[in-house]
Amino acid sequence: QVQVVESGGGSVQAGESLRLSCAASGVMYCQYDMAWYRQAPGKEREFVSKIDADGTTGDAESVKGRFTISQDNAKNSVYLQMNNLKPEDTAIYYCKIHVVRCYEDYVRKDYWGQGTQVTVSP
Repeated sequence: QVQVVESGGGSVQAGESLRLSCAASGVMYCQYDMAWYRQAPGKEREFVSKIDADGTTGDAESVKGRFTISQDNAKNSVYLQMNNLKPEDTAIYYCKIHVVRCYEDYVRKDYWGQGTQVTVSP
């Protein structure tokens, strides 16, 4: 069974840094993409950063130059280094795994973590 767990959130002041972690289980024989999303109070969930199975990365314009996504394939994990945090970065951050296929069978299904809170004080 696929499971996704985030960690690393916390409360910091503007200009400080945090590193979020996301670990996936049950995907040993699968091809999958991983991404970070966030949702602030009263707003819709928005894309932050992603890394595909082939290593291709992409960032939202609002975090370019400040956030960096990386992965450890051996641990089925993805990380988000968040530098120069701003109050507008305050949100619950979610990790999403999109499983493309396992073995030779296509799956095309998303799995979400429970989220980790990031709070940035001015």
